[in-house]
This record gives sequence, C-alpha cells and structure tokens, in this order.
Amino acid sequence: MNDTTSIKHPTPLTSGDFTEAHEPFALFAEWFAEATRSEPNDPNAMALATVDADGLPDVRMVLMKGYDTDGFVFYSHIASQKGRELAANPKAALLFHWKSLRRQVRIRGIVSPVTDVEADAYFATRPKQAQIGAWASKQSQPLESRFAFEQAIAKVAAKYVISEVPRPPGWSGWRIAPLRIEFWHDRPFRLHDRIEFRRDAPEGAWTKVRMYP
Repeated sequence: MNDTTSIKHPTPLTSGDFTEAHEPFALFAEWFAEATRSEPNDPNAMALATVDADGLPDVRMVLMKGYDTDGFVFYSHIASQKGRELAANPKAALLFHWKSLRRQVRIRGIVSPVTDVEADAYFATRPKQAQIGAWASKQSQPLESRFAFEQAIAKVAAKYVISEVPRPPGWSGWRIAPLRIEFWHDRPFRLHDRIEFRRDAPEGAWTKVRMYP
C-alpha cells in the first residue's frame, strides 16, 4: 500500500478520537445515542452469548432495556434456555453491531438477577398484549402448534380483560456487570480501530488497551 492517506475513514467518528476515551460507559452512551438516531431498527438489539451445561456456546438476539455504570439489563423468562444457562453459569457476553455506523461493542462480564422492584417496574411499561404473551408462553419449551399458543393467549387475555396484568413469577431480568468492553470502528482495508477497557472485578478500576485489528 503506497498511498497511506486512503486509510483515513470517510466518515467522522465521535467528537475527537474515540480511542482517547478514558472511561467506557460515557463512550458507550455517546455511541448508543448516535445509533438511536441512525439505526433503522432496534438500536438496542444485542447478541447474548451463554454456555450450556456441556460448555456448548449458545447465542441469541435480545433487547437491552437499560444500562448504567452497574451494567446492561435485559428481560426474559427464567425457565427459558438462556435463563437456565445463566442460572448454572452466571457469566455472559454481549455484542452490539450498528451497521449504519460501522461500529460494534463487545461486552463480557458477570450476570446477576435484577430486583423484583426493577422487574415489576419494567413489566408494567410493556404493551398489554406483550404482558399477556409473557403469561401464555412457555418459552423454549416444545409447542404443538400455533393454534395451541393462540388458545393460551386467548385464555390469559380473558382473565385480564378489564384488569392490569401482573408480572408472571417466572419472568424477570438480568444485569451484566462488564469486566471487558471493547469498542470497534470500521476503517478501510480492515485497518480498524479497537480499544478494550478491562477490570478484574465489577467494582475495580478500568485500564485501557489499544488492540491490533
């Protein structure tokens, strides 16, 4: 490669050089705000990776429903595949990929359940049909037919037709307290920018390492 000027990125990054950031949560907030403006669908979508009892990796897309310096939060059924895997091995990895910005954020950390107060508060914000679905679905269990699921939905809907839907006892959330957060930004010719923030414990201080692409 003779013309090194061509490796400059054609679009602006965050204000200044993101690799100069000293703290990951502020940088994530900045990137997430930009993704919220640019992504056509679900900027809060993230891949969640867990492992089963045999150590076989498992991954699926979930929606982040909150984040702060304590970690990243999502909700689901406790008895689901992910719920069982997290109960047995409370560690997980997340991946945000914002194609419109050509960026991704990788997160690895320790998982803990949210409180009942947090779960109740979030469940109350869900559309009623989604609340009903949470009662009707035996998530990750075999389903004989779509009609059987629709019957279960109708039965729950009739029960709560004029009343509020409470949170099911088997439905809650988890918080991933990160030990590693990596920020990746695309550059031409695969000469990407990568920085990783690391700490030994959720209460520990961050160190930053710049990584080869």
